[in-house]
Amino acid sequence: MPAGARSIVTLLDAPSRWLSAWLSWLPLAMAGLTVYVVILRYGFGKGAITAQEGVIYLHSTLFMLGASCTLFADEHVRVDVFYRSFSPRQKAWVNALGHVLFTLPLCAVIAASSMGYVGESWIIQESSPEPGGIPAVFLLKTLIPVTAALLAIQALAEICRALSQLVGEPEDG
Repeated sequence: MPAGARSIVTLLDAPSRWLSAWLSWLPLAMAGLTVYVVILRYGFGKGAITAQEGVIYLHSTLFMLGASCTLFADEHVRVDVFYRSFSPRQKAWVNALGHVLFTLPLCAVIAASSMGYVGESWIIQESSPEPGGIPAVFLLKTLIPVTAALLAIQALAEICRALSQLVGEPEDG
């Protein structure tokens, strides 16, 4: 891949690369918070709504923001009955067309359809319906369009990678 294309791909990969490192700590935080909830509940007979919702928020964050990281790591779900036997060039075609025809339009639909939903939540500063719950449901809902944007950025990186391979540019190093 030429230096210019590599720079673009590196720039587009940056959010997923950074998020991958950051999100890798969330399962540990979720486990710790879950242990805390269990100890409070069964050890002291007390509830912890905020902590329970915290686990949900962490899980949601991991799942939603992790979508672009999964695409970055090429670990996304793929029906590869035929794909696994394709040549690298055929795989590049499938990847480029798949992202152009499916991933990017899906990201646009998710972003566009979620804006009203998220906007209304921000307007009312939506909070948990549970007494003592986290007063930031609007922040959690914001993950929907953010996920769409991050996934679209990563799809663009994958399209650039595939196009670089399709135009026959030799791999450096």
